[in-house]
Amino acid sequence: MKRLLLSGIAFFGFLLYSFANLPKVDKTFVALHITIDTIEVKNGFTNLFLASVSGTNGARLNPRAVSFVQDFMTHNREEMESMKAWGRPYFKVIDGILGQFGLPSQLKYLAVIESNLKPTALSWAGAVGPWQLMPATARVLGLKVNRKVDERKNYYKSTKAAALYLRDLYAELGDWLLVIAAYNGGTANVYHAIKKSHSRDFWHLQYYLPTESRNHVKKFIGTQYTFEGQGSVTTLTKDEATNQLSGSSMYVFNRKLNKDEEGSSKTITVSGKYFSTVISKYIMMDAGEFNRYNPEFDKVMASVNNSYDLKLPADKMDLFVSNKYDILNESVQRLLLEDISGGMDKSVAGLSHK
Repeated sequence: MKRLLLSGIAFFGFLLYSFANLPKVDKTFVALHITIDTIEVKNGFTNLFLASVSGTNGARLNPRAVSFVQDFMTHNREEMESMKAWGRPYFKVIDGILGQFGLPSQLKYLAVIESNLKPTALSWAGAVGPWQLMPATARVLGLKVNRKVDERKNYYKSTKAAALYLRDLYAELGDWLLVIAAYNGGTANVYHAIKKSHSRDFWHLQYYLPTESRNHVKKFIGTQYTFEGQGSVTTLTKDEATNQLSGSSMYVFNRKLNKDEEGSSKTITVSGKYFSTVISKYIMMDAGEFNRYNPEFDKVMASVNNSYDLKLPADKMDLFVSNKYDILNESVQRLLLEDISGGMDKSVAGLSHK
């Protein structure tokens, strides 16, 4: 009896020790109601959600997407790990073309959920190719689709057509999640959801979208997290991107540069009270040309998120770096003069009403 009692005490003590030494749970996981088990840890979910919540690249996964992405990774990780290897040549082609159009490289994951990168993929609705373009849409985008030729199956040509379509959708909608929804279900459905929900935030309007389009967006997010372990501007709403990423992230896609200009330019991240006109003067660059390389520069630099990925031709960038402090000093002086001038104008306006 005494032996049983001692054994019971020892076992109870072991339990107390075990509970006291359990790994501490990160509060961010609890807040998002994520259940972490040993299988998920082995699969890399820990790194995934730490990256997305804490924001290693500034992009944080929306809490409404966590459960879906978690399940998506569980069921698709093995297939996508394999695709990383055999799909490398396809991704290389897509990355090059997206770069020519000034589009985020992560848009390549749209081809993954559309067709599994298969050029011969055919949907029940008649969409064909890696980008699953419908015949009418493909023809508008310049592809030949007839009994003899179907360029939707041509990887290079169909990717250029898809890039053009995605660029146009973004110019219209200004939000990558809405672009993915529109790519799947058409802009009419997106505008209907916006009207019904009184919101342009995907996470609010999603329930007014067709189920397929709603899930398409989440599959796109899940695919990107599976491949990269973190999000980017393409997994965020417009407001999320504005709040989480550098100020220029929302505008760099409006750069109208050709392949040669992209290849011969340099980029540097700047922050502070720079003015485009002052920079243009010092580097001897036309103001219109400067804005073509750096759209909305002054708007971003005047905001609280005043960090910009400044892009210039190589020779102009050398001039900027050489005169950086003089440019900043003159920009600050100009800002001070504008503040003084603005204050005086308000004073005069106040006197005129007395």
